[in-house]
Amino acid sequence: MKPSPGGASANSPALQRRETWEPSASPGGTTDALTYTLKGAVEKRASHIIAKAMTGYGSRSGIPAAFVRILRSCMLDLEFSELSDPGRVRTRNEDYLGHVTPGSPAQARSHGWIFALADGVGGQRQGEVASRAAVQEVLAGFRRAKEMALHKDLLTQLVQAANARVCEAEAISGPSGAGMASTIVVCGVRFDRATVAHVGDSRCYLLRGNEARPITRDHTVAAEQARIGLLSAEEVAESTTRNVLTRSLGANLFVNIEIDEVQLLPGDVLLQCSDGLHGAVSAPEMAQTVGRHRDLSVAARELVSSANDQDGSDNISVQLIRIRSVERMGMYRGRPYKLR
Repeated sequence: MKPSPGGASANSPALQRRETWEPSASPGGTTDALTYTLKGAVEKRASHIIAKAMTGYGSRSGIPAAFVRILRSCMLDLEFSELSDPGRVRTRNEDYLGHVTPGSPAQARSHGWIFALADGVGGQRQGEVASRAAVQEVLAGFRRAKEMALHKDLLTQLVQAANARVCEAEAISGPSGAGMASTIVVCGVRFDRATVAHVGDSRCYLLRGNEARPITRDHTVAAEQARIGLLSAEEVAESTTRNVLTRSLGANLFVNIEIDEVQLLPGDVLLQCSDGLHGAVSAPEMAQTVGRHRDLSVAARELVSSANDQDGSDNISVQLIRIRSVERMGMYRGRPYKLR
């Protein structure tokens, strides 16, 4: 029986959120990094000023607004929106998505942001249980992560833990959960980099300018055949095996995870989606749609609407992450350092 990834929600037929991170009202953490070159009383006074600026009290303390903007532009800042829809054919939504945002400037540097999207495998029972278990495990593990953990290693551990969680959920469910499986794509964002881990055919794209470049590659029979030259891109689109997964969470106790890392620039948009979107809407269409809208929630709704209009046979989920500013960092022996 060939598994065909289905997709859908987090507890309700449609889920939409839009949040932006703003500096917390409790000073500390990142102010040390911004003032480490200052000494003695000068350093103490500068820290006090920067703390006020970064916590939103600049305008009430006589600190010029331009200075506040400069300080904030030195750090990673982003906005995002996410939306999930059951489509026009399926009654259940087997997709699940979620995120963890930092609660302070210090956490923005020590942990960053994480976004996860999973697509429960359709044609099997309780696909929605598998996708929910996978995403919840990833988010919970990220909250427990040590400060300054390398995202490449951390995301690998989190996806392996998600795989174990799906296997456990299948065992607990008994016969009704036999064959439980899910895809997953996870994106960690910190400093000026995005680290993406994935299993299956849920994708992550980098939208820069007017182009949408896939960061991930599908783990399907047709995609694997294309990589070794047996099928062309056109043949993959028409192949009956384009939805047959070669890797998924829950299929085995150990899963082969693919990890990619990209450097980010201000204005970049990261787009994560299930195959209900990328199977109906082309990459150029995605780039054009997002480029037309400053409001990411409007862009997300338009993408889902386009997928429903052009197909609608599967669940549709999308996460859009726009990078407002980055903190330029270098890496030495696996540890980040500030670029001047």
